[in-house]
Amino acid sequence: MPELQLAVIDVKPGAAMESQSGLQMLRPRIYGAFRAPPGPRKIAAIVMHPTSNFMGHYLIGPLAERGICCMGLNSRYVGNDTVLLMERAIQDLGAGVQYLRAAGYEKVFLIGNSGGAALASFYQAQAEKLTATHLPDGDPTHLHPSDLPPVDGIALCAAHRGRTRLMRDWIDPSVTDEHDPLSVDPELDMYDPHHRVPYDAEFLARFSAAQKARLDRIERWCVDRLALLRNTPGAPRDQAFIVYRTHADPRCVDLSLDANDRLPGSVWGDARQVNYSANAMGRTTSLTAFLSQWSSRSQADGPTNLERTTVPKLLLTYTGDQSTFPSTRDAWMAAGGARIRNVDIVGGNHYLAGQPELVPKAADAIAEFAHALL
Repeated sequence: MPELQLAVIDVKPGAAMESQSGLQMLRPRIYGAFRAPPGPRKIAAIVMHPTSNFMGHYLIGPLAERGICCMGLNSRYVGNDTVLLMERAIQDLGAGVQYLRAAGYEKVFLIGNSGGAALASFYQAQAEKLTATHLPDGDPTHLHPSDLPPVDGIALCAAHRGRTRLMRDWIDPSVTDEHDPLSVDPELDMYDPHHRVPYDAEFLARFSAAQKARLDRIERWCVDRLALLRNTPGAPRDQAFIVYRTHADPRCVDLSLDANDRLPGSVWGDARQVNYSANAMGRTTSLTAFLSQWSSRSQADGPTNLERTTVPKLLLTYTGDQSTFPSTRDAWMAAGGARIRNVDIVGGNHYLAGQPELVPKAADAIAEFAHALL
């Protein structure tokens, strides 16, 4: 197997205090790891997530064995999405695309794994036609078309529809006090024993409506708070806050909903424990980051952006996934239309964890897709 190599890529400075490291703020860099197959530099891929460290991604080695250079690239927000702006993350992804183009690769495509699916879709939509001139909070993005060279294809696997959709599906509507993580309305608590599985339709309807209502309240508070800060002389332009209990998707415990081959629970273990944990999805955020990632104002919705793209697409559906479902697959397929095809990885969980026999199947499908781009 080719030797693992490190990519060190300079990127443009972004938002103030997006890193606690002065060196990283003043000379921002992102890092990637890749294996370059010997011979002509025909095709390369980038697999990237807004925050996860993908430098050890399970596809890097298998794709190198199939003649594809695959770079696991980290954004500047790796490990910390507190101040993450999706508009800045696609700028980092563009720097990775430029790196591979400069290295001589004829074709470059993106692998959107998990939360990287919406990122890849957002990137290519903006690369084909730049519309994200401003952040959801109104500040300019300072993005330029040269920051976002278009790629030649997109492969999606275990693909979430995007962070705004996740928060809509996962936020716990039973919270009664945003400052108290233990506050609960038992009538809206999916984990309360008196709500039996399978859940009845009336409870699910009330639950979903209350999820939207809570998310809307937080979003309105963010908008109002930003307006107050920015109209107050000497005030900061942003602030951090906590969103308690963000893992309450009835599908985690009711396997009859959006049924696939999954086991009960969450991709991180017991769903209720994750819901109450100190570190979970969107737990700590800033006003601007919430609007960019988690709110209805986010510009990074996955299927909406994928629909705007013209390149070939592949979707790998992991049928044992505990966080993407048949409805998720259907949304991506509808967005891709005639330009997308689906391949099921039967029994695959979200990370293909403990399933080494399934990794070659995913790599084979992506390699077939990639070589067809040449």
